[in-house]
Amino acid sequence: MAVYTEVTDEALRAFLADYELGGLIAFRGIAEGVENSNYALRTERGDFVLTLYEKRVDPAELPYFLGLMEHLAQAGLACPTPVRGRDGEALRALCGRPAAICTFLEGVWPRRVRPEHLAPLGDSLARLHAASGDFAGRRPNALGPQGWAPLLEACRGRGDEVQAGLMAELDGHLGAILAAWPAAGALPVGQIHADLFPDNVFFLPDAAGQPRVSGIIDFYFACTDLLAYDIAVCLNAWCFEADGAFNLTKARALIGAYAAVRPLAPAERLALPALCRGAAIRFLLTRLYDWTHTPADALVTRKDPLEYLRKLRFFAQVESPGAIGA
Repeated sequence: MAVYTEVTDEALRAFLADYELGGLIAFRGIAEGVENSNYALRTERGDFVLTLYEKRVDPAELPYFLGLMEHLAQAGLACPTPVRGRDGEALRALCGRPAAICTFLEGVWPRRVRPEHLAPLGDSLARLHAASGDFAGRRPNALGPQGWAPLLEACRGRGDEVQAGLMAELDGHLGAILAAWPAAGALPVGQIHADLFPDNVFFLPDAAGQPRVSGIIDFYFACTDLLAYDIAVCLNAWCFEADGAFNLTKARALIGAYAAVRPLAPAERLALPALCRGAAIRFLLTRLYDWTHTPADALVTRKDPLEYLRKLRFFAQVESPGAIGA
């Protein structure tokens, strides 16, 4: 469910009057996504996506997100480009919500991740990091290490209902992760996507029939943080099989293609096991929070936090970067 705010035809036509997009041809809600209300929009000028930002998004942060997307698109990265209205502004209001229109990207996200998806992913992630190097905006990562202990505490009352002994185990993991976390200034920092899961990456076949990245979407967790942390997020999200096994071939393809564009410093490679543990606990805790705080009859589908407990346990046993493809 990803349409929380309904938009009438009359409200949409009035909204579009502020743009040079021509007449409205088609308009429908997009079912995928969980944070905002998204609509597929077709006008005489082409296809677009209209997003209404819901209550979980801080309106003060929207200029950073939209500015980063515009900056990356201008640098040649395949990502949504915010459309500016006649007044030069990309952000406006619709139905009582902040709203923006972005360009539509062709492609399909992979329901089953194959090894050949990983090199294009790594290449695109490195290009994203390189292209954002001169972006002036900054946004702290609210879901970084300083946010994990408060999330854990917020789950403590009901966390053991998910699995007996879960809270004590997470206390141990979190303490070890924070102790191993790179010190400030130890690794390169820049603008990261921070949520580059398979459903946020579109692919199309190239001339040889191999997958190429045709679009990267959903920048609403983007922030200023360790560049290598973005790789760790991808290792968690893309390199485990359905049976829970870690696929080293996929990991090597991801990291190899990334490093071919932006070479990794030795310290970044050494830090990857700790960063992977951090990425695992971050997604475990946000899933656990939603699991313990979302009513059972809510329209949002809750994701299983224990999937990331299994990943966290795997990374906790990794003794060298080579074991995860670095």
